[in-house]
Amino acid sequence: MASNNKAVGVLAASTFAFTICFAIWMMFAVLGIPVKKMLGLNETQFGLLAAMPVLSGSLVRVPLGIWCDKYGGRIVFFLLMLATVPAIFLISYATEFWQFLVLGLFIGLAGGSFSVGTPYVARWFPSERRGLAMGIFGAGNSGSAVTKFVAPAIIAAWGWQALPTVYAAAMLVTAIVFWMFTATDPSHKSNSAISFGAQMKVLADRRVWRYCQYYSVVFGGYVGLALWMTKYYVGEYGFDLKLAALLAACFSLPGGVLRAVGGWISDRYGAYKVTWWVMWVCWVCFFLLSYPQTSMIITTTHGDLKLDLALSPTMFTVLLFIVGTAMAVGKASVFKFIADDFSDNIGAVSGVVGLAGGLGGFILPILFGALLDLTGVRSSAFMLLYGTVCVSLVWMHYSFRPEVAAAAIKAQAKA
Repeated sequence: MASNNKAVGVLAASTFAFTICFAIWMMFAVLGIPVKKMLGLNETQFGLLAAMPVLSGSLVRVPLGIWCDKYGGRIVFFLLMLATVPAIFLISYATEFWQFLVLGLFIGLAGGSFSVGTPYVARWFPSERRGLAMGIFGAGNSGSAVTKFVAPAIIAAWGWQALPTVYAAAMLVTAIVFWMFTATDPSHKSNSAISFGAQMKVLADRRVWRYCQYYSVVFGGYVGLALWMTKYYVGEYGFDLKLAALLAACFSLPGGVLRAVGGWISDRYGAYKVTWWVMWVCWVCFFLLSYPQTSMIITTTHGDLKLDLALSPTMFTVLLFIVGTAMAVGKASVFKFIADDFSDNIGAVSGVVGLAGGLGGFILPILFGALLDLTGVRSSAFMLLYGTVCVSLVWMHYSFRPEVAAAAIKAQAKA
């Protein structure tokens, strides 16, 4: 019973800490809008600014996952949070574009908390409950929605310079709370004699690359859209910052909170089926979201007929909500794959897969901005995502077809 209470405490404290880390990791989704106006940035530069924390947060995921295996998740998570506090605070004093980019790299360390928390939490639970536990922890992705609720109010009340100060204090308090309510189990550490090179041998396994592709869509796409949607609402529909952030949260919130549901569904129905249907749902939604605002003149026997085709803000938000829900489930199902296939090396594998997802989240906002600068079509962001989902569906179909066939033959033989 005591061990079970510890596991619940670790899960609760880790989920809270990850929520705050994710909120800070996504701060430029809102903070970047007044900074863009102040510095006169173009769309590509805004994409780079928003994505810079994602780059460093992705690159540190592999070493952090390995250090979690070696030294234990509690101490690594705690020190990681403390390390970000000075950079968060200094954002208030930045005045040049390069200063925001450099500080953004240090703030991005907060995003590496996922690769620490995932193996740390997973090892406290048996395999039949691990998918749900990791899903609950992953619900900390809802920190993106927290930023969209909190940041506009802070900026409106005290100016954008107040936001980094508030976030720095929040991170410091969170680190202390995390340390007070978590525990360490020495048996969860891997053999310290295992080298970095030895742990990286997992890259020779084709399954790791497969899961990297899936995660770059469901997590990378989630991060990219979470960073981009507030600005999209401002530019496409002319909403103010508060309303734009609130509507963008309709995507971010289910994309985080419902990850726990995705973990439960993955435990019940299996990672393959769940991931497959997630990709199909995203495929349909991105197809609809890709269609740009269009005006057409159709010549009829009664004269010219003008048609205006466009997604209303309501329909657009509903589709985004569906995508956010699907991605939440997909993020959990991909890590269910990892927990099932690599239970002895979760830290290293989750770090590699998390790196792939994070890099997707870094590249996408830059590409969104570049496509918008190039074409002038805002929905080109969804056209790009539609293509990535197509690739994932094809790869998934051909990767698992031999395994499905082998399972069917085995079932027939038993019958």
